[in-house]
Formats: sequence, structure tokens, C-alpha cells
Amino acid sequence: MITTHNLRLVDPEADLPPGRFHHSSLHGALCVNVAPSGSAASIDAARDAFAGGKLDVAEQICAGILGRNPSEWRAWALLTETALLRGRHDAAAVSADRTVALAPTNPIALVLRAKCLFMTGETRQACAATDVAARHLDDTPDALDAVGAMFGLLGLQQRARELFRRAVLGRPGVPQYLFNLAAAERMIGALGDAEAHCDAAVACDRHYGLAHYLRSDLRIQSSNHNHIDEMEALIGEGGLSASSEIMLRFALGKEYEDVELWGRAFDHVKAGCDLQRRSLPRDPAAEIAEIDAIIQAHTRCWIDAAPSGYADAAPVFVTGLPRTGTTLVERIIASHSAMDSAGETGAFAAEMRRAITKRPGGRDPEGIGRRYLDSAAALRVPVNVRFIDKTLENYLYCGLIHAALPSAKIILVQRHPIDSCWAIYKAHFRGKFSFSYQQTELAEYYLAYRRLSRHWRAVLPPDVLMEINYEDIVRDQTAASQHIIRFLGLPWEDGVMRFHESPAPSATASAVQVRRPVYASSVGKWRHHADRLKPLRERLAREIPEAELA
Repeated sequence: MITTHNLRLVDPEADLPPGRFHHSSLHGALCVNVAPSGSAASIDAARDAFAGGKLDVAEQICAGILGRNPSEWRAWALLTETALLRGRHDAAAVSADRTVALAPTNPIALVLRAKCLFMTGETRQACAATDVAARHLDDTPDALDAVGAMFGLLGLQQRARELFRRAVLGRPGVPQYLFNLAAAERMIGALGDAEAHCDAAVACDRHYGLAHYLRSDLRIQSSNHNHIDEMEALIGEGGLSASSEIMLRFALGKEYEDVELWGRAFDHVKAGCDLQRRSLPRDPAAEIAEIDAIIQAHTRCWIDAAPSGYADAAPVFVTGLPRTGTTLVERIIASHSAMDSAGETGAFAAEMRRAITKRPGGRDPEGIGRRYLDSAAALRVPVNVRFIDKTLENYLYCGLIHAALPSAKIILVQRHPIDSCWAIYKAHFRGKFSFSYQQTELAEYYLAYRRLSRHWRAVLPPDVLMEINYEDIVRDQTAASQHIIRFLGLPWEDGVMRFHESPAPSATASAVQVRRPVYASSVGKWRHHADRLKPLRERLAREIPEAELA
């Protein structure tokens, strides 16, 4: 799943879910074709410090380099990355501009500027900057890989795939290039090719956890065709980096569940969650407080009193907690001839943050709506159709979405509480959903989300907000699909029943599952782990009626 935040062009230890690209090309590019020198050695040291998460050290080394040679573009490039990681977008933009001024035709420098633009919600300019970077490409694999990653971030998976393919042809023994190619192929549904390239990445480096994790997701594993022994051997040998072990643990959890060895599946999922939880800066109370603050602020009176929004467009927002069926609903809708999907854009939250920065305390819902639509258009959404935005975190902003885009429709996807929580617990989310790695914290967040769902149901008009249960779609796909299409005001088309045949890319964590017809095997899967999910179940049961948890 490509998202608009927490995505780096540089991060050799990135913990990425299936569908995310691994972006460490800049590190290699910083040392390409450079004769040994003090400056080159210093850049190497700064790069190594950055790779190890020592941002202060990397910045100090870069400052020293620039004190001696202010024209060293590679130091400015690294400072761009450290600023982005610290959330200092203004500083990142300054460093990126200096990088481009010093290396105006270098695609790595140009793609860094594109990334800064994208991260600050300047989607149209980011697309243009990425196109400029692509025009300056030659056959240098690092640059091909970096620009391909940016095209992937922008949702242009076919262009990304072609650049990744060229990078692999140039240097076929680099696991990162093979992984990125496999990730792009997964998104466009070329699952056999994706598995072959994951195999090749593992053959190059058997400890490359990202490739193991992606490969485990590409198909349902069977008792005689899986990777369990291979991954168990790696765990048993020890010596893995923390990030690779986390990836392997989640991959093993998935494959053991596929072959119905439930106890071993849970063992590895819990081990992966425990490792990941220790590495995340967490404040679950702050995340829940944010939800409660939204409930207090975005009341019906607040919505009624808001200035008029932009009513001339009617996008569709499909949202909900991860792993609850949002991608399924998106694909059903996108199979209608009048609809197209923009994917997980993150654009609404970006425009909202930008509006707050520019007009603190001000309210300009119409401006937010217009700029959001401009961002969607920059992502190549066809102008003659309505589009779907499936950004998960939009469940936080339903009130603001309605204020900014009063003609928009919002579909909130729900799922059985324990099935939802188990599906979230066993998934890996890089840098997101930090509440998901511990059962009680997960239950607390789920309950907060439940409060928020009830709030939106109470304050938003019924012709604006629709809730649909994943289980209802599984139980009667036709009736549920008709209900969705009718809510959107569209005429019925039989093609929405064949959503799994769509060749459209999917960059979500469910990109493999939506290539299959509706299936019921995920319903009630938590029951295999009922005893070991006791902390979760007990906390949910204090607020949710027993009948809803049965």
C-alpha cells in the first residue's frame, strides 16, 4: 500500500507491508562515480549514520562537509531526507532546492524535490517534477529505481514497473530493485512475475526480509508448497536485523495460518508484534484523545454553521479501519463504468493541514474542497467520471469532508469487532497504526473508532454517510452491491459483480485478495485464536454487547 506519509526514498531498513516500495536509491546514488576523497568518505559516513537512524550524526557530518564545500549537492540531498524524517517540510524544501540548484539535471536531486512537493500536498507540482526527473534519466540503476518509486507513490504503477525493470536489467543482483519490481507487479496483478522476482531477491540475499514478506502474501500457501521451512531456518540461525526478523515473523504467521497451523501462526504474529512495538514511538492515549476531540468539536451544530463548501463535485470516500473490507468496496464501485479510483491518496488530510498552516483559526471549506479536487486531478483521475478516494484515515475527517465537499458520498466499512482486531493484529503497518501491536491497546483504539462511527452516524445526513458490513457483502454480494450503487445514485451494472476481473492496479494491502471473487474464509477466523485473544476480547466485552462479539 502506497501512502502519502511516512514513505522514504531512502531507508534500507524500512518495514514495509506488501505493496510498499523500498526506497534506498539515494544512498547508492550519493556515492556513484565518485573518486576516493575526503568528501566522498564523509558522505559515506553520513549515509551510514542515516541508514542506522542516527540523524543527528548524519546532519553534523553534512554540516561539516558544507562548511568546507557549500556546493556538495549530496550533503544537501541527505539534509533533505533528514528534514523530511523529522517532519520539517520547510527545511526539507530549502535543502531540496539547493540540491537541484547544484545538480539541476540529476534525476535523484529532481525526485527529491518531487517528494518534498508531494509530502506538502502539492500533488500537481510533484507530478510535474517527477516527469522532469524522468526526462533526465539514463541507464543508471539507482536513478531508475528512485524515479520508479516516485511514480509508484503517485499511483502510476505501469511507469514504475518499467523503470524498476530497467534497473533490474542494469544490475540484476540487487535485492532492492527486484523487490521493487515485484511490488509493482503485485499492484497490477502480475502475481506470478512478482513471485519470481521475490524468489530472485531472496536468492541474492536470503536475509532480505521484505522479499520474504511480500512473497508470502502473493498466494494462499499450501502444505506442500510454502516457504515455512526456509524462513524458520533463518529465524533459527539468528543474526537477523530487527526489521528483517519482524518481516519474517509476520510472513510466517501468514503462511502458518494458510496451512491451518493456528498455534504456530499466533506464535509468530505475537513475536512480530512484540518486536515492532518496541521500535515504535507510541502514545496510544494521544491517538484516542484525538478521536474524542473530533467527537467533541465536529458536532451537528458545527457542521450546520460551517461556511459553504464546494458542491460541484461528488467524489466517493470509502474509509474504515484497515483490513475491514474497504478495498473490496472500492473495487466493487470502481467496476462501474461511471467511476474511477484514485486509490489511497492522503490528499484530503494534506489539504486540511495546509489550510490550517496558512489560515490558523480560519475556516475555508470551499478552498479545501477545490484544492483537494485539484490534487486528485493531478493523480490522473479521468475528468469525465466520479472518483473514489480510499484513504483509510479519512474516517477521522468525515465531518470536514462533508463541510468541504457537501455533494460527496462517504461509505464507512465495518466488520465484526474481533475479526477486525485479529486482522489488524496479524498485519504489519510501517510507521502507522502504532496501536495495532498490543491487544489491549488495539481494543482501546477499536472502541474509540466505534464511538467515532456512532458519532458520524448521528451528525451526518443519511444521504451522505452509508455504513456497510463486510459480512453482509460476503453473505449476499448482489444485495450489498445493489445497496452501494443505489446509495451513490448510479444505475445498476452487472459488471460490478465481476470486480475481481478488473485489470486496474491496487496499491493496498488487499491487492492480492481483490483479484479473487468474494470469499467467506476470513469470516470468523479469530475463533481459531479465541483463547490467546483473551485480553482483547475481555476489553471489548466491557463496552460491546455480547451478541455483537459472538
